[in-house]
This record gives sequence, C-alpha cells and structure tokens, in this order.
Amino acid sequence: MNLSYWEYKSWFSNVDFTIVGSGIVGLNCALALQEKYPKAKILILEKGFLPQGASTKNAGFACFGSISEILADMRHQSEEKVAALVQKRWNGIQLLRKILGDTKLDFQAKGGHELFLKEHGNLYEDCLSQLTKVNDLLQPVFEKKIFVTNKNIFGFNNIQDKYITNLVEAQINTGKMMKNLLQLAHIKGVQILNGITVDAFTEKDNAVSVHTNHFEFTTTKLFIATNGFASKLVKQKVLPARAQVVITKPIKNLSIKGTFHFDEGYYYFRNIDNRILFGGGRHLDFKAEETTNFGQTELITNRLNCILKETILPNTPFEIDRSWSGIMGVGSQKQPIVKQISDHVFCGVRLGGMGIAIGSLIGKELADFAS
Repeated sequence: MNLSYWEYKSWFSNVDFTIVGSGIVGLNCALALQEKYPKAKILILEKGFLPQGASTKNAGFACFGSISEILADMRHQSEEKVAALVQKRWNGIQLLRKILGDTKLDFQAKGGHELFLKEHGNLYEDCLSQLTKVNDLLQPVFEKKIFVTNKNIFGFNNIQDKYITNLVEAQINTGKMMKNLLQLAHIKGVQILNGITVDAFTEKDNAVSVHTNHFEFTTTKLFIATNGFASKLVKQKVLPARAQVVITKPIKNLSIKGTFHFDEGYYYFRNIDNRILFGGGRHLDFKAEETTNFGQTELITNRLNCILKETILPNTPFEIDRSWSGIMGVGSQKQPIVKQISDHVFCGVRLGGMGIAIGSLIGKELADFAS
C-alpha cells in the first residue's frame, strides 16, 4: 500500500463514508452526511486536480427547461413524469441557493429564451400551439405561467420572429459555485483528496474495501457520484455524453443578456463577463460524443463558430478565447439513478445534463441511504 503509519492513521483509518467524485453531487452528499452525522469521518476521492466531468465545465444554466425540450421529453414519458422532473429541477435549485446563497452562486434570474431557426418553422408552430398546455402542466410547480413569447430584441439572424421565453430561467457562475462548495466542505471537516482514481471496490461483511490507483483502504459505506463515468464502477445504464463549449473574448457594448436555447436544447448560449459562452452540437454525431475523453472535434467546433457568426453575432466581430468540453451522464430517459447497489454501496448518477438544477437534491437523496 506504500502508506506510512501517519498517512494511514490520519486519512484512511476508521472511515465512515467515502464518496467517489467531488462534483456537485459528491459535495452535496458529503455536506448532507456531515449535517446528519457531525462526528463521522467523511472522505471524498477525486481523480482530477479539480472536479472532473461537468460540474466546472458546464454553461451555468439553472436549467429548468426550454419549451421544445419539455415537449420532446413528453414524447418519451408521461406528462406526470415530466412535471415531476421539472419540480425536481426547481427544488434542487432552491436547495442549492439555500446552501450557498445567491451571492456565492452569482445567481441572476434574467430569463431564458428559446430561439427557432427559420428552417425550424414546424417546430416553432408546434411549440406556439402548445404553450397553454405546457404552462397549465407546470402551473403547480411555479405557481404562475412561465412561458411567454417575446420579440427578437437582441437582433439574432435567421430565426423566427419571436422567442419563447422561460420567465424563471437563471444563470449561475459554476466556477464560484464549485469553489464555494469545496470551501464549505473543507470548513465542515470533509477530507477531499485529488488525483485519486477508484479502480474497483470489494464488499465485505460490514464494510467496503476500496481499490485506488495508489492504495487500498476500508470504508463503512461507499457512495458513487461520478455521473458520466459511473459505468466504469457500477453496472448501471449510464452513457457518457461529451459537451463541447467555446467562449469569445470580451465584446465591447455587448447587449445580449440571459440564457438561450435552440434546436430542442442541443445548442445553448449565454452572456458572461461581456462575452458569449456557446455550447452544444453533440446531436451532430451522437456516437462520437458518447465518450469519456475530453477534447474538441472539428465538426462541432466549426458548427459552433458558424452559428456564432451567422446567427448569434451576425454584425459583431468576435474572437474565440477558449474552448473546452465536459462529460455528462445520460440515458434513454431524463431520470437520474439514485439507488442502493449492495449492502454498503450506493450511487447517484445519470443527471441527464441537469446537474446544476438537480445535483444538490441528488446529493441529499444519496446521503439519505446512510440512515
């Protein structure tokens, strides 16, 4: 094991709860466990130097859902399940705001607008025709009508005359969110070790032996919170889904404010620090993006640049400053997996691209298995 007595005694002896993954689910699981069991020894193992996956690599949307996305979900599952999932998104954001506060999240409720390209006329008309139906479905969640139409006030090109706006959609600075969650976990006494990959685990009578790339140790209970990477550790139906993102250099007098979707949510963009952050396009090649490898592809990068130039910023010169990718966990339906795997092993994974919205809630639900 190559651990000194001091290392073993300080970090790896008498571990009550071990969490794999220091993303939004893992950190919230740890915080919920610490609140319930203040004397417990809680350890988080993270393979990256920062949280890997999508927690620090997403676009920072509260993610309550655009209307075309919700209608697409309704084609695959019942209206009741769709409404319940939107309720979970709403509850999750309120829990996150309660834990950190809006200032530490840089939470800004500027609304979310769905654009419809000229060639998507049928989708546009379908969404308009079902506005009342969707508003009625979600009335119990938000206690008001949340979808309304708006004029193209930001001057986007090659789109239908009106947006369909989600009045409660919001922006979050996910860098601040994760930094503050990490700091809170440290303050609460949670131990977080980076650069540690959990390769496997073996369940014993009353504990779990955890096998990492550096050492082995024993924990009373093990929680898997690795989302898109989960299938490497547990036999659950979780597919990785890479999301590619670009951000421009600062643009003088940028007037675009809010969050934006189009093409059933497969493209999304927002303003941040006088820049445009733009991501998506995995539907251009689903199979290639079904990967746990970070990186960009020419196909998607070129398409993102083209849409920026022709639709989002048609009359504004811009330069790309940075590009990156994150790994989400998805499945055939947008239903997270929160379950007991065995006597002492549990998982909270497959967040379906809704990690910011539901991650806090999934972390809390995962911690509830410890009781």
